[in-house]
Amino acid sequence: MIRVAVAGYAGRMGSAVVDAVTAADDMEVVCGIDPHAAEAAFPVFETVDAALDAAEVDVLVDFTQPDVVAGNLAVALPRGVDCVVGTTGLSNEALQELAATAAEGTCLFYAPNFTTGAVLMMEFARAAAPYFPEAEVIEFHHCNKKDAPSGTAVRTAEIIAEARAPRMSEAPGRETEMPGAQGARGALVDGVPVHSVRSMGFVASQEVVFGSLGQTLTIRHDSWDRTSYMPGVLLGIRSVGERDGIVVGLENLMA
Repeated sequence: MIRVAVAGYAGRMGSAVVDAVTAADDMEVVCGIDPHAAEAAFPVFETVDAALDAAEVDVLVDFTQPDVVAGNLAVALPRGVDCVVGTTGLSNEALQELAATAAEGTCLFYAPNFTTGAVLMMEFARAAAPYFPEAEVIEFHHCNKKDAPSGTAVRTAEIIAEARAPRMSEAPGRETEMPGAQGARGALVDGVPVHSVRSMGFVASQEVVFGSLGQTLTIRHDSWDRTSYMPGVLLGIRSVGERDGIVVGLENLMA
């Protein structure tokens, strides 16, 4: 039985993780971590330190906030607790630095998106990128999302840049933005414009728009419910015990 602690268990994603882990036959929630938490069917703690002092934990799942996750990992990894992280906002450099603090045999698994459809969208974008000189990413999320652009959008842009290098876009960029309308061309991530939409009505959607002479190709993925993330989260929980170091991307566990 895999013993799981859920940081941010009282939030939307955290609650979905608790339900998914509870329904699984090979794992259990042994504690939850949230400084503003209410009562639950398992012990709850305000900090990761307090949780690990009181409970035997194999895997910490973190769906907290961008300004919280690094501190949680800095506590759990040196104590030999494998970590499955869906909180975005950490740079690749920050992830590497945190992984370097981990006890021997401990795994830090980070996924910018846990849905299989989003992983396939990024892989399709990788395949298309060498054949199209232009590419832009448009991502849509609910109005309470704390970071922009999303981790999925950033990773998609990085993949496109890697796949089409050394080719770069020739489309007009920030130099064409009108005074008072800076940002109209989006944020450049490795040379790929990324546009973030935040509104009620969305959960998580993303379009990758490719263009070349006389044609466009659009790849789109939509998540309408947070349960779409749970198979990927459970795969991460089941997989980290067999790995060490840092693993980035659900595609590395799907192969």
